[in-house]
Amino acid sequence: MILLQDLAQEAGMEELVSEEKTLSVIDLIVSGGTGSILIISVLFAMLFVALYIYFERIFAIKAASQIDSNFMNQIRDHVTNGKLEAAKLLCAQTDSPVARLTEKGISRIGKPLDDINTAIENAGTLEVYKLEKNVTVLATVAGAAPMIGFLGTVIGMIIAFHEMASSGGQAEMGSLAAGIYTAMTTTVAGLIVGIIAYIGYNHLVNRTDKVVHKMEANAVEFLDLLNEPL
Repeated sequence: MILLQDLAQEAGMEELVSEEKTLSVIDLIVSGGTGSILIISVLFAMLFVALYIYFERIFAIKAASQIDSNFMNQIRDHVTNGKLEAAKLLCAQTDSPVARLTEKGISRIGKPLDDINTAIENAGTLEVYKLEKNVTVLATVAGAAPMIGFLGTVIGMIIAFHEMASSGGQAEMGSLAAGIYTAMTTTVAGLIVGIIAYIGYNHLVNRTDKVVHKMEANAVEFLDLLNEPL
């Protein structure tokens, strides 16, 4: 009978220990004090901004990369037959960087080839700037978020050691450890936000490069068209 009571007491203690060790993320954030809550809030705001910019840009880049595969063939036919106005109209009806570069080149037909090439390059620079709009914000978030997280950790460690110093070195290890792992949550949050922003930034850069290469290829094709004998 005594043995059963001991086993029951041990089981109860194990359940109590397991319950004490269970701590939600919200509890970690709240128990970290005002500083931890403030830093985590800033990181969540940065995450929201990073996700918004990523999805807004990915849709914009996707729209910019879509163009009819027969577009340049139609331009070739119009230019070859001297139908420049029809070629300009086709470019105006096609909402893409490639069409706008082509329209810029068509509007310069009759001038030296170097002038046409320069006009296309200037228009291409403007189109690239539009594609890369706000993308640098992702790079900033990717670099700043981990540092903000580390800042929260350092602040938490300072507070923990200050409490230990104030207690004359008699601070309980449990309360000290709780303060430390609570402070570490800001580092985890900062790293998560930074990783997400970094991956998003590199993906956008890769997608933008593909659109730029397509623009360059079409610009070269258009210049080759002007060099062909009529």
